[in-house]
Amino acid sequence: MMRRIIIRVTGEVQGVGYRSWVYRRATRLGVSGVVRNEPDGSVTVVAEGDEEALRALVEECRRGPGLAKVACAEVSWGEFRGEYRGFEVEYGERELPR
Repeated sequence: MMRRIIIRVTGEVQGVGYRSWVYRRATRLGVSGVVRNEPDGSVTVVAEGDEEALRALVEECRRGPGLAKVACAEVSWGEFRGEYRGFEVEYGERELPR
């Protein structure tokens, strides 16, 4: 079943290559979406795809890359919207869809 998730990752997750690491995992799992740093120091991942692949991505996000110290990965599940064609790392201040 195709689903959508929003993951808010907190801890030491900025400045440690977390976004590019998520990009590689998401691409490998075949999910689409976007990852970005937030002003509060967290990282947000919006992803769509097969539910099993999304569950695997959540587990990956909870571990993070070697230099990250993930404190929490809050997950919100939703309905698939088909908004993304691939997976991207977002830079800048544009607000992510919720």
